[in-house]
Amino acid sequence: MAERVQKVLSQWGIASRRKAEKMIILGRVKINGQIAKLGDRVDLTQDMLQVDGKEVQQAHRPQLLYLLLHKPVGVVSTCDDPQKRPTVIDLLPQDLSQSTGIHPVGRLDFASSGALILTNDGELTLGLTHPRYHLPKTYLVGLNRPLTSQDLTCWREGVMLDSRKTLPAIINLVKSDRTETTLEIILTEGRNRQIRRVAQQLGYEVTKLHRVAIGSITLNISNSLKLPQGKYRHLKKTEINFLKASCQPKLLKITPKPGSALYD
Repeated sequence: MAERVQKVLSQWGIASRRKAEKMIILGRVKINGQIAKLGDRVDLTQDMLQVDGKEVQQAHRPQLLYLLLHKPVGVVSTCDDPQKRPTVIDLLPQDLSQSTGIHPVGRLDFASSGALILTNDGELTLGLTHPRYHLPKTYLVGLNRPLTSQDLTCWREGVMLDSRKTLPAIINLVKSDRTETTLEIILTEGRNRQIRRVAQQLGYEVTKLHRVAIGSITLNISNSLKLPQGKYRHLKKTEINFLKASCQPKLLKITPKPGSALYD
């Protein structure tokens, strides 16, 4: 059955759908010896598909992988880094990092830590990163001084960033004293460095940013065991199903409270 070439490339773990489209635009993809165009379809049972001169065959389709990684501070959420900094792919064993097409879904910035999903399921990546879907993500955030009630209300209701107001956020006060504040923040959007930029706009410095959970998926291995920094685990079937269901046009609401299982 013929399918769009970018969909085939994502299903075969060669690239995410968006990256595959860029590869096609750059002329790196050929179908039966002809440079492919966006919208072209391919059937690997009868067509020859090549990427950078290398043929893609049905037998090459890798097993789909779904991982949860506990990203440490000082690691880049990309497959490779021009500055030669360690990447999340470097934290995986060779049998997972090579020839599987695995890649991070979304990003945690260099100075942040916590839960990060990696997969070679290009269709899932496209769904989870599409702006129309709102998968809630939970963060523990440290600020360099006490947060005023006025600023807390403003942050909850939304702040103007790049001429567009942020979506309302669920923010719970975890700890506050004279020198610092710890917040639980649940976002349903993922603009670039959103938490840090909102904090800065309100006059605060983020001293710690740790992603506790992605939807209902947490760093907990069990009720009493937490995934160590730099380590990964395979997602459970129920967690994979949750992610796929979250790519449907509906708003998921996850509202954990401090002291819940997310913080065990």
